Amino acid sequence: MAASRVDIVFTGSYWTAGLPVPVTGAVAVTGDVITAVEHAPAAIEELTTSARDVIDSGDGLLLPGFQDAHVHPVMAGVHMQECTLHALDTAEQFVDEIARYARTHPDREWVTGAGWTFAAFPDGGPRKELLDAICGDHPAALVVRDEHAAWVNTAALDRAGITSATPDPVGGRIERDPSGAPSGVLHEAAMALLDGVKPTPSPADLDTALIAAQRTLLAHGVTAWQDALVGNFGDIADVYDAYQRAAAEGHLTARVNGALFYEPALGVDQIAGMAARRDAATGKFTAHTVKIMQDGIPENHTAAMHAPYLDVTGLPTEITGGSLISPDLLNEVVHALQSAGFDMHFHTMGDRALTEVLDALEKTSRPDQFRHQIAHLQSVRPADIARFAPLNVTANIQALWAAHGQQMDHLCIPLIGAERADQQFPFADLVRAHARLAAGSDWPVSDPSPINAIHVAVNRVAPGSGPDAPVFIERQKLSLAQALTAYTAGGAYVNRLDRTGTIAPGMLADLTILDRDPFATAPLDLHTIAPVSTFVGGKRVWAADEHPSAA
Repeated sequence: MAASRVDIVFTGSYWTAGLPVPVTGAVAVTGDVITAVEHAPAAIEELTTSARDVIDSGDGLLLPGFQDAHVHPVMAGVHMQECTLHALDTAEQFVDEIARYARTHPDREWVTGAGWTFAAFPDGGPRKELLDAICGDHPAALVVRDEHAAWVNTAALDRAGITSATPDPVGGRIERDPSGAPSGVLHEAAMALLDGVKPTPSPADLDTALIAAQRTLLAHGVTAWQDALVGNFGDIADVYDAYQRAAAEGHLTARVNGALFYEPALGVDQIAGMAARRDAATGKFTAHTVKIMQDGIPENHTAAMHAPYLDVTGLPTEITGGSLISPDLLNEVVHALQSAGFDMHFHTMGDRALTEVLDALEKTSRPDQFRHQIAHLQSVRPADIARFAPLNVTANIQALWAAHGQQMDHLCIPLIGAERADQQFPFADLVRAHARLAAGSDWPVSDPSPINAIHVAVNRVAPGSGPDAPVFIERQKLSLAQALTAYTAGGAYVNRLDRTGTIAPGMLADLTILDRDPFATAPLDLHTIAPVSTFVGGKRVWAADEHPSAA
């Protein structure tokens, strides 16, 4: 290797998948590629003296750039332009912020936003009258933090023509009062009843949202991601064209794979159009994956469970949730998508939904050809854990959810009971069964920080918890190396970014430097670590000293 061709040498400690702990060395980059990794002092000195730039990680750590395998950045960016409630917790706080937003944005026809929680409204959810009182004649629609429901006022219901006579749509539910009148919450597919009435983001809005969200992710050390829903679903805008524009115009800095949304009502005839979208994707944007929603979420009884949900007294109900695609039809869908060459990204929250997906893959899958993944995995029957590895199915974990808190303790556990509660988010059992892990944030549903998610994966307590905090299923803790591998090499695998995710000669120089070595940090302090620099293809695309408030 000619000395004059070395552009950057990173010195100090680095870590990559396969290492139990960091090692000291030098990582040389020429253009956008890692061209050497050396550990001997003489070789390190030769590299540093020949490099145009030397970057020493100091007390920090160099590692492959994080890859978020399940995220909705454009949606998050849109919410940044609306009434944002994600940092708040109580009903009073939500109402006060919505009122402030409505008062300070009188020019907006609709009051829109996101981030409230059902836990703040324990008696059947928030009601339309609360919004009526603070939004006046302006229609209002605010999406719950998990993006699976919308809180609306009377004006919004009137604009959409939603009355007591409106039937629940397939895959959705209109929350009603005892008289049958809509009470103010539209669940799942019922959010689509606002389509054509509620304003949708313009192309310019989506472009702005994407760039803002990208800046946030780069600030968290994320160099690549999979957008887990590219298409139309509920309140979500189709972001395909926004990615295409950003890629074509050079604004897409990170590497992105879009998971094209499979609309169950359209059937397999839609696959030809999906293939055309995949083939037209350009630059840093690819679209070789299809997203399949197999169920909903446990909080509103739409996650598909083998056994019934419980009522407030702890007794079984008759509700087991719904499969958005029947098991027989799912076999056909999986076969058709594989015939078209697509990887699949499944959403399963309930244990029955997971069994149905694994059954379909077992009947139709070609493990060596595809890189399918199943996301969320909140409720998992022990018998299904050993099925991942033989099928080469990646478990895509949202680790931040695997902790005690308002959502888990008040909305989930009472609905499913102690036995099933003990089977939630079985990260370590999956590793012991030789399953591959990838990791994602599901932002804006939850925090985009990989560091915070890794903190929970390792500790099974929320960031900032003290040593006496109750641990959520301690036997499911991951080691730090396992969690980091999921957020680097695991994400690279499902994104088919095979020249990223690890540090080795010939790999693309997508790298992140942390301010401290997490392996030398107390586990309960992991969440205090922060990225200081992010590189994509050897180019620094974010630095903490240049953007002190970007995260």
